[in-house]
Amino acid sequence: MQALTIAEIGSRLRAGTLSAVGLAEQALAQIADRDGDIHAFVAVTAARALADAARADRELAAGLDRGPLHGVPYALKDMIDVAGLPTTAQSHLLRDTMAEMDSTLVVRLSAAGAVLLGKLATYEFATVGPDYGLPFPPARNPRNLAHIPGGSSSGAAAAVAAGFVRLAIGTDTGGSIRSPACYCGVVGLKPTFGLVSRHGVLPLSSSLDHVGPLAASVAEAAVALDAIAGFDPADPASLAAQPPGAAAGLGLGVAGLRIGYAPGFHATVAEPEIADALEAAAAAFAQMGAAVEEVALPDPALFEECGTVILQAEAFALHRHRLATRGAEYGRLAYQSLLSGAAITAAGLTRAQQTRRQLTEMIRREVFGRFDALLVANALTTAPPFAAFDGLEPRWTPMRTFAFSITGLPALAVPIGNARNGLPMGMQIVGKPFAEAMICRIGAAYEAARRPAPRA
Repeated sequence: MQALTIAEIGSRLRAGTLSAVGLAEQALAQIADRDGDIHAFVAVTAARALADAARADRELAAGLDRGPLHGVPYALKDMIDVAGLPTTAQSHLLRDTMAEMDSTLVVRLSAAGAVLLGKLATYEFATVGPDYGLPFPPARNPRNLAHIPGGSSSGAAAAVAAGFVRLAIGTDTGGSIRSPACYCGVVGLKPTFGLVSRHGVLPLSSSLDHVGPLAASVAEAAVALDAIAGFDPADPASLAAQPPGAAAGLGLGVAGLRIGYAPGFHATVAEPEIADALEAAAAAFAQMGAAVEEVALPDPALFEECGTVILQAEAFALHRHRLATRGAEYGRLAYQSLLSGAAITAAGLTRAQQTRRQLTEMIRREVFGRFDALLVANALTTAPPFAAFDGLEPRWTPMRTFAFSITGLPALAVPIGNARNGLPMGMQIVGKPFAEAMICRIGAAYEAARRPAPRA
């Protein structure tokens, strides 16, 4: 049944031809049968899932309909608190640390009637990986188990790509939703900074952390975001803006929209097949009636250097005491990555913050003063093999995601086909602040255009 979309699941649940309990049981059976090879899950909450599903069935039978996620299975990156479950962050330091209360987004998903199947693999403290010295093995890419699924929302992307769930929730600081989505061939949606509460989510970088969905399609990511978005006074970064729901523009197409395309953001560095696929995506939007125009962006290195300084400084400040007192309990890669923040000076951080403001203002003025959305590369290669990582020092995979982390803009990762090696390629559709409805509208139109025509 996981081949059914969330909309199809909902239709069958309401028609009585499918039960939430049956759906949960099938998902749990698939996880038990196949996840021993993929390692997407670090904990499966079977008893809770069946209880949540039974409640969903009772409520629907009684006429209580909580919306599009009612009775739908989902899973969470293990950086997100669920009362009574460990939030391990894939670290020996937190392996037995139980959450005392639900995160805000779990409260909201419960209110929407969603069914929790379990917690998902991550890189340690959402830093770097893969690392084999952690409490759980690293997740593998269901498209090819010899390749990484990306990080740090590795289990979330793998669980969706494997068909265990249609929906998972991840976190994104420098690309940790969008990169795994690209490598695994699923959809990832990093919302506008402050749109989704991070209360009850383990932090990495307070000014860069985002929370959002990974899903099997754009429409499913949109309805999931609508369920978890909204102001939360418990998160100091939460914003009170009430934009249109992300699903509001689905089905409207792209005719008449203005889309900026930035080939210079990946030129000469992306694998040729990815560059060709991006050109084809830009052409597809033009064929659908959008006005597509090339636009120049600042050097990607500016965004990446600026973002790296901010991330490392904030992450080191967060972990400083634990690094000094319990450093030996970190995995090697996370320890090295977090400790690198010790070298950042106050002057260096100030310069990075100034650069961040300048880049943000420039993008909003020069790009979104002219365009409804921006089309750019996501990852510059397909998913690397595990063999490329020696586990001795942190290694970043080549992405173009950091720009939209430091600017806080909403960014949608959408698959654009498979390379000759069989691994997925992807793009990002970026919008103005709180323009989730616009980027989901554009992403859904692209999906629909690529969908095979029904047989006569």
